[in-house]
Amino acid sequence: MPFEAVVLNKTSGEGRLRAKSPVDCELQKEYTFIIQAYDCGSGPGGRNWKKSHKAVVHIQVKDVNEFSPAFKESVYKATVTEGKIYDSILQVEAIDEDCSPQYSQICNYEIVTTDVPFAIDRNGNIRNTEKLNYDNQHQYEIKVTAFDCGQKHAMEDVLVRVNVKPVCKPGWQDWDKRIEYKPGSGSKPLFPSIHLETCDGPVSSIHTTIELQTNYIGKGCDRETYSEKSLQKLCGASSGAIDLLPSPSATTNWTAGLLMDNNDMIFKFDGKQGAKIPDGIVPKNLTDQFTITLWMKHGPSPGLRAEKETILCNSDKTEMNRHHYALYVHNCRLVFLLRKDFDQADTFRPAEFHWKLDQICDKEWHYYVVNVEFPVVTLYMDGTTYEPYLVTNDWPIHPSHIAMQLTVGACWQGGEVTKPRFAQYFHGSLASLTIRPGKIESQKVISCLQACKEGLDINSLESLGQGIKYHFNPSQSVLVVEGDDIENINQALRKVSYINSRQFPTAGVRRLKVSSKVQCFGEDVCISIPDIDAYVMVFQANEPKITISGTDHFARPAAQFESERGVTLLPDIRIVSTVTKMEHPVDEHDRANKPAVLEEMLHNLDFCDVLVIGTELDPEQECLELDRAELQGKHLDATNSTAGYSVYGVDSMNNYEQVLRQIRYRNWDTSATFDRKFRVKCSELNGRYTSNEFNLEVNILHSSNSNLMDHINHMIVQPQFLQSVHHPEGSTSAVHNSVVPSVATIVIIICVSILIFIITLGVYRIRTAHQHSSSDNEGSKENEMDWDDSALTITVNPMEKYEKPHQTEEESDEEDIEDEEEDTSSAESDESEEEEEDEEEEEEVIVQKRDKQKVTRQEQLEWDDSTLPY
Repeated sequence: MPFEAVVLNKTSGEGRLRAKSPVDCELQKEYTFIIQAYDCGSGPGGRNWKKSHKAVVHIQVKDVNEFSPAFKESVYKATVTEGKIYDSILQVEAIDEDCSPQYSQICNYEIVTTDVPFAIDRNGNIRNTEKLNYDNQHQYEIKVTAFDCGQKHAMEDVLVRVNVKPVCKPGWQDWDKRIEYKPGSGSKPLFPSIHLETCDGPVSSIHTTIELQTNYIGKGCDRETYSEKSLQKLCGASSGAIDLLPSPSATTNWTAGLLMDNNDMIFKFDGKQGAKIPDGIVPKNLTDQFTITLWMKHGPSPGLRAEKETILCNSDKTEMNRHHYALYVHNCRLVFLLRKDFDQADTFRPAEFHWKLDQICDKEWHYYVVNVEFPVVTLYMDGTTYEPYLVTNDWPIHPSHIAMQLTVGACWQGGEVTKPRFAQYFHGSLASLTIRPGKIESQKVISCLQACKEGLDINSLESLGQGIKYHFNPSQSVLVVEGDDIENINQALRKVSYINSRQFPTAGVRRLKVSSKVQCFGEDVCISIPDIDAYVMVFQANEPKITISGTDHFARPAAQFESERGVTLLPDIRIVSTVTKMEHPVDEHDRANKPAVLEEMLHNLDFCDVLVIGTELDPEQECLELDRAELQGKHLDATNSTAGYSVYGVDSMNNYEQVLRQIRYRNWDTSATFDRKFRVKCSELNGRYTSNEFNLEVNILHSSNSNLMDHINHMIVQPQFLQSVHHPEGSTSAVHNSVVPSVATIVIIICVSILIFIITLGVYRIRTAHQHSSSDNEGSKENEMDWDDSALTITVNPMEKYEKPHQTEEESDEEDIEDEEEDTSSAESDESEEEEEDEEEEEEVIVQKRDKQKVTRQEQLEWDDSTLPY
């Protein structure tokens, strides 16, 4: 008991009740005890004392507000759905350790954070004051404090987190709209983190279609842009295909007036134009076997009653209007017409073959192959076989002498009209239209020719979950995935990727569309999954720089050019391709100072031309040659003409080097030819990337019996190139390094020879001058005499008449040579020191020869001095 009673005055009986130690309301709010008073008693020992009646004492401990409110939790959390107003999201609760109701009760709560859409009542219930939006804010964090009835607030505010979740919408989650693809990076996953939200719907199965939309790129997707001839060689197609829509050139000018896209060799026909194929390009009479191939993009025909739209037509040029064979579109049907000529069997024959396909008018690119093996005609569309749904028969055509006209994009109407003209125009786009007489194409080659270089792929097919079914279309632009387990479907879609195997793909956007259908257990109304619209951004590939190098100037004796094998033109040609790449600096400030790095890369070429510069080759005396055996085992072919040699086909740079190194130049009549110049140029992707123009000059060295001036001119330039004749095949730098010391050695030898010759000539002239001076002294008296030459007679030795014309001609030639040397020296005054010394040497030789010849002429004269007076 913390209380005690103390007597203050024994006489008056006054006393005091006091606490012996501090009391605490929180430990005990009140005390109740009994108090009783005693007198002092009688006698010296205080015996016989008396006591009063008992009194009950009740003490209440008054409370002091010494404690602050404190929250029961350190953090409060709640999750709400967007778009709803809640009466109470959650309740916070604080306590106060004071003992009295005034100080122990929490009378109020307050939100400390400002500008938040929440409110709190005195009981701690938090509610939202407006509808929350997940897109605006996913989570709110607010601070709350509490007050007791003594208005003492909590020492620490409490944190309340309110998470906002969107209204559950079934659909695909966690995917990126833009997927970036760098050329050469292989397979790129499209949706690495995707998953399907079904909002706990009773889903029984899922059917998902991923579509790569590339109909606006090239011929329907990113295909190789090589020429049709090169592609057919690459795919192993039969030879002899005739390109009816080639690039306009001097030899193929019938397509010059057509609208076209140069990048993809696409010709656009607007219903107003057609092209005449010149006579002789295609044989007049096709055999029972031939193939027609083409790319076509065509939409619904304009007008209520659609006219025939001619793709290819062979008809009478004049007088009549008979169609011998034609390929055309009519009412979204593809029709092939083939009218055979009369023979011994004068009967009905199949003449028209009809195919009705939706793809003919879907405004998309498709690859068509018509294989004719009469009387059977088969159509391949995008690699799939289609038999004609209708075949009509007709009588054969009567033979006539009327010429035929082959046309593209329209049909030539030569008869039944006032003036022959085009009719039945085509509306749409065509590309790679070829005809191959005498052969039909195989399924393997057809699939290769229409193959797409980009598409969808699935990484790790073996890791797909059980129950997953998938299917690709032939071009791999559409992928269908089916399954009944949501998680397995999620895993399958995370493995779907984009791949582009082209080394230089077409840059730009590829659209992606993902559509899904869901079936539910016993539900009439099932959840709907929105489509995904995304795109792949294909970056521009680094452009290659193709460089051709090698020996660019050499000379050979004429006998080598006249030999059976001729002279190899490009023994050490080298083709290298490089790309420029920037180093990635660690410090952004050093980016401008980082140099570009040239990196060598390997890729294919599709043609290399060796062209003649200047006058074309004279087939009567010269030609370029190549052994056809050099092309075996390679995807290469070659054509030869007086303008040069062309090697074409999709193949490696190494194979092109091997073939070009075997091209030879022959000239079996070199008497009038002293040099030839050639130019080499290569291409990749049908001219999209071209090399430098490598120029080669070849000199023909004639024998010593040739004209002196020609010999001198060749001697001036000969030492510069003699070294390359004996040098082994190697790189350009090795050849260059080997030529330089050889030229220096020759120059030194020439200089020393000239010096020795000049010294010898000087000594000889000094001695000659000394002899002349002696002779002059001895005959001075005779020289002083005056001659009377009125009766002078000259007698010529008849035995030496045959030498005079020759000597006179020699003297004239020598004077001409001297004049030409003087002209040459004046015109080439800026030549090298060695050439000037050579000219001086030649002049000295010529002067010496003239002195000797004058002496000879004087010796040949005889005087008749019988009548000479002394």
